Amino acid sequence: MTRFPQRDGASAFEAPMRVEADIAGLEVVQGEVPEHLSGTYYRVVTDRQWPPAVLPDVPTFNDDGMAMYFRFHGGRVDFRSRYVRTPRYEAEAKAGRALFGAYRNPLTDDPSVAGISRGLGNTNVFYHGGRLYASKEDSAPILLDPMTLETIGEYTFEGTLTSQTCTAHPKMDPRTGEMVFFGYAAKGETTPDIAYYEADPDGRIVHETWVRAPYSSMVHDWAVTQNFVVFPIIPMRSEYAWLQERQPHFQWDPDREVYLGVLPRKGGADQVRWLRGSNRFASHILGAWDDGRRIHIETPVGQSNFFPFFPDVTGAPYDPVRARGHLSRWTVDMGSDSGTFTEERLTDVAGEFPRMDDRFETLPYRRGFLALNHVPGDPRPGAGFRWIGAFDTTGAAPPQVFYPGDDCSVAEPLFVPGNDDAPEGHGYVFVVVGRHQEMRSDLVILDAQRLDGPPVATVALPIRVRRGLHGNWVSSRELAARTA
Repeated sequence: MTRFPQRDGASAFEAPMRVEADIAGLEVVQGEVPEHLSGTYYRVVTDRQWPPAVLPDVPTFNDDGMAMYFRFHGGRVDFRSRYVRTPRYEAEAKAGRALFGAYRNPLTDDPSVAGISRGLGNTNVFYHGGRLYASKEDSAPILLDPMTLETIGEYTFEGTLTSQTCTAHPKMDPRTGEMVFFGYAAKGETTPDIAYYEADPDGRIVHETWVRAPYSSMVHDWAVTQNFVVFPIIPMRSEYAWLQERQPHFQWDPDREVYLGVLPRKGGADQVRWLRGSNRFASHILGAWDDGRRIHIETPVGQSNFFPFFPDVTGAPYDPVRARGHLSRWTVDMGSDSGTFTEERLTDVAGEFPRMDDRFETLPYRRGFLALNHVPGDPRPGAGFRWIGAFDTTGAAPPQVFYPGDDCSVAEPLFVPGNDDAPEGHGYVFVVVGRHQEMRSDLVILDAQRLDGPPVATVALPIRVRRGLHGNWVSSRELAARTA
């Protein structure tokens, strides 16, 4: 008998959907979809195929990946969703039940799946070198057909990926067309090894360097500029003994310092420089750039652990106020002998899932967008991520905030340029909004320069879409170059 347990993060609106859908011509219930928008918004959400084999477990992070797209053409939007058919998915589909155990703990798996990749392809979906990748940071990525979303299979860059893992947050260099990426826990779960790679515009690995972090931690995202890469070592630690004891893979350590590992682009392990800072939490990077000497990194920063399902090693209870992430700027002076870095808070509102105009990745930029979970002085009802904020990182313009309505949730915002030559930050912000009372979702299209104005268009889905993690826009021009 198949029965899903009621648990935090996987019930009510966020209960498993288990639906692969094809919907042509989604209804536009407000405004008009700009006819010149031509391309595909790829996303991935988590959607468990079978009830978990081990409880309690981490919600969302340990669920199967469900890739989806919104395809724009001539003012029309089509929708498609497909499971990412990883080796793990296929093994469980054949058995008709969950065989893999707790999040990132192979010691809890059914013996029948020993040696099968535990990857889920559930964290990000991105496009480079004519390939569409679905990724999760604990394994090799999965290739998908960009036109159909059918799974092609695991991809190790023609056998040149020597790390056991590969980040879900590569950075694309807009000047060179290179993909810059890494794998942490690169020699296996809880190891402190990091493998750093650069791939040419066709996706061939052209550089590899291995470094060893001060301790093993979750390195979910990182910073890349024109001249440097930076690995943030945040005290969301892991230890193999915890896996043996069936404890959570990651645990928050309030007594550990933060480290930033700075390495020149295409540099060697002997060139890494570790800078230390006081205990704090950070995960996603909005953007980063350098002037040859100073590196600037903008990221939401909290005083403590953001994830309530990862415990504190001291046994302290979760503190949602200290967990709030405020957009901040870290600055590293590579011309100084200082062994630390500075921090400047940029916003009073709190949030996560920061995005920028990706055409300015690795370069100076001004416009940023976040999903917000705290707006001081706003008493409107709801919980979690409920607003989208737009910010000028120079402080020259006040923030703008979009609120989709009571009892609604927002996913990661995505910036889409108005056209190939549009100035930085001029275009649209896409956000999937969960309408919890109606048990369905909308894709809302906002004017990126007037985020607090009326939406450009609201595209209605007749189904709900579970919480997602990340996604990206690929223009029709880019896709046509692949299929020519």
